[in-house]
Amino acid sequence: MNRAESPSLLPLELQGVTFRHRGLTLLEPMDLRLERNGKTMIMGPNGAGKSLLMRICHGLLRPTSGSVRWAGNGATPETIRQRQAMVFQRPVMLRRSALANVRYALSVQGVPRSERRWRADEAIERFGLQPIAHRPARVLSGGEQQRLALARAWALRPEILFMDEPTSALDPTAIKAVEEAVETFHSEGTRIVMTTHDLGQARRLADDVIFLVNGRLVEKAPVREFFEQPQSREAAAFVQGELVW
Repeated sequence: MNRAESPSLLPLELQGVTFRHRGLTLLEPMDLRLERNGKTMIMGPNGAGKSLLMRICHGLLRPTSGSVRWAGNGATPETIRQRQAMVFQRPVMLRRSALANVRYALSVQGVPRSERRWRADEAIERFGLQPIAHRPARVLSGGEQQRLALARAWALRPEILFMDEPTSALDPTAIKAVEEAVETFHSEGTRIVMTTHDLGQARRLADDVIFLVNGRLVEKAPVREFFEQPQSREAAAFVQGELVW
């Protein structure tokens, strides 16, 4: 059954989610609902809990309390894992070629061997990586590695893609390539959830913004409303480029 034929996993609902570590509360009780469509940017100052929230949504971390629920009726943990992907700020590259990295991701997701070759080739071509397809992935530039991480995710056909600061260490050309990739995923029906510090990037890409401060969900609003009519003191300061405490 392909993604189009499968019941959607979304919306994703967090109810009363908290996270504590070594006696510190890093996420305060949080209720959040991510609908089926759109591009959501998670924003906030350093230490706000952006990456932590994303890892809980993705399933890499379990909340200390509360629940994380996908809407997919009867979806197994394996199905939930297979239908989402995550791209990190510093992509993890295996000690093999760029093309082999994509093929390996497909094998881990249980894609039949007969499909892996053409799906990997398709992903490499889609993201313009043919000239470096057989180079060791770990010697690629930061921008090339990030495009490879996106190609690897795209090959998996995720219903939802989590992206953690994917452009923070890239030059303008590489940033443009990543932003174009985000639009590619979205145009093909993938739900986007992404952390960013870049206000301009959020304005360009987001449909809505989740704003965190010190582990608290302070604001969730459509992108235009967030930037033009922020409802909280903290968000207003953040939009103006001021320090948020």
